Amino acid sequence: MIGRLLGSTTGRQLCLACVSLCFLSPSLAEDTSEDLPPLTLSTVEPPPPISPEEPLAGSYSLKRAVRYLDQVALSWQKERKCGTCHTNFAYLMTRPAAAAVSPPASEVRSFFEDMVKVRWETKGPRWPAEVVVAATTLAFNDRWSTGKLHPLTRTALDRMATLQREDGSWDWLKCGWPPMESDDHYGVTFAAMGIGAAPEEYAKTPAAKKMLEGIRKYLKNRPPLSLHHRAMVLWASLLVDGLMTADDRKKILERLLALQRPEGGWAIASLFEDWEAHERKDDEPQDLNTGDGYATGFVIYLARQMEIASGDPRLQRGVRWLKANQRQSGRWFTRSPTKDSKHFISNIGTAYAVLALTSCGETALSPSPSPSQPR
Repeated sequence: MIGRLLGSTTGRQLCLACVSLCFLSPSLAEDTSEDLPPLTLSTVEPPPPISPEEPLAGSYSLKRAVRYLDQVALSWQKERKCGTCHTNFAYLMTRPAAAAVSPPASEVRSFFEDMVKVRWETKGPRWPAEVVVAATTLAFNDRWSTGKLHPLTRTALDRMATLQREDGSWDWLKCGWPPMESDDHYGVTFAAMGIGAAPEEYAKTPAAKKMLEGIRKYLKNRPPLSLHHRAMVLWASLLVDGLMTADDRKKILERLLALQRPEGGWAIASLFEDWEAHERKDDEPQDLNTGDGYATGFVIYLARQMEIASGDPRLQRGVRWLKANQRQSGRWFTRSPTKDSKHFISNIGTAYAVLALTSCGETALSPSPSPSQPR
């Protein structure tokens, strides 16, 4: 299993020393992000592999986190030439929230605009899920950048409407990699978020009204499978009417907040604990106790959207955990809830961590010492 250290004390010391040498470089050990030019496709280099053994940064830096998001999104686009929920689609959706730190990499937005206007028109989408994710993330990007609905975003949203099935869902990717690629329910709530987030009252258009009617029908007939599913409906219900009552939102948020670990973070596996059908692919036990970037950022951000004050002691403990657990690359580690392999969920986890921090007003750009706090 990734992250398993050698058994003896000497072995552990050698292993940790080796890991530190692998990750430590001047650009990572010290926060030089303020002095570096913006990243582009021509200049970007791949970030270090995602590993639970990557050393902590030692000092928290929002600039370092934002630069990591630029780096990993551009690297994915450059090397793989595709969109994926956990990396560059997540970037498109969330990166404008940190535009005050540095401008987002415009080449990522351009890539997805070209997908809509060129590839879809000549070759078609790879699958319906690609249309839903592109439409939703472009809508969020519009909302948080210009506040206006871009014509290509409208095109993507309208195309999404043509792919909705009779039961209100879309044919989703079911690769066994939750939360993004596992079941139709996630796709339905994500589509609802995109419709609700789209500027210029797109939700009032005939195409959107029909989609929302189907979404409400689907969610009424198919209860959420886990706490994470319920939290996604909560998020969507803050953007679209008729998906969840205020009382139910409050109950779900309290359940989420109650899962905070003693150190201040939240663990993604705890959000799936009540999902009986989900099993790991590697037969390793789930870690319900170790906080991670995804769950911590996700819960704090939802709490802020539910108008929980940033000074709330639970949120402040979560913010301190995030500041204490940033890695040298700028990211926050999240262990895959399915298999100890690439842990790509750390990328969207880092995006959610940045959302959480900025939503709590933690926008200071200078590095600050990390709080003395265990992981």
